[in-house]
Amino acid sequence: MRLRNKPWAADLIAENPDMILVSPENIASNWQSRFAKEQPIYIEVGSGKGQFITQMAQKYPDRNFIAVEIQESAIAVILQKQVELKLPNLQLLLGNGAALTTFFAENEVAGVYLNFSDPWPKTRHEKRRLTYKSFLAEYQQIMQPTGYLRFKTDNQGLFEYSLVSLNAYGMVFDDISLDLHNSDLAEDNIQTEYEEKFSKRGQVIYRLEAHYK
Repeated sequence: MRLRNKPWAADLIAENPDMILVSPENIASNWQSRFAKEQPIYIEVGSGKGQFITQMAQKYPDRNFIAVEIQESAIAVILQKQVELKLPNLQLLLGNGAALTTFFAENEVAGVYLNFSDPWPKTRHEKRRLTYKSFLAEYQQIMQPTGYLRFKTDNQGLFEYSLVSLNAYGMVFDDISLDLHNSDLAEDNIQTEYEEKFSKRGQVIYRLEAHYK
């Protein structure tokens, strides 16, 4: 979902180069230099307003996190939070999730999170879905052999598509939940803004975790 334009976004981004990068060309393999400590790196592709990624960074100080977001207005909202929180293990990237191999080196990432991605329901838009095979190839290239992909959505059609897509790619499922909030995983689950809204309406939340062979 596209946010309304934030007139102040560009200025805020320009004022905080230590917290956010804009489509960098020479950052691959150098992300650890942006953090206070060298720790495993986890990225969220499509971070929205950043509730999930900021809370993850606070809950897991022994991990480094990167919010990847293509919308300037959205990542500016995350940046507002980071300017206040100043989390030493959180960095922001304004860039296209389809170009991850440009931003990250091989084996540089320990895990990838996809939360409530655009379902792109029309068949002709299949290649835009973040669980399409070309995206899975991008994640595989930047991910460490022991890394994992975690995916959450409220869209049953996208979830079913993702199960088929990951299986066809040869990925191994570690966990599949057809009702996350009524499962054993609910206690440790950190919600996104959309997740809170959907779950309050009684909408079922789907979740999977998988890794590459």
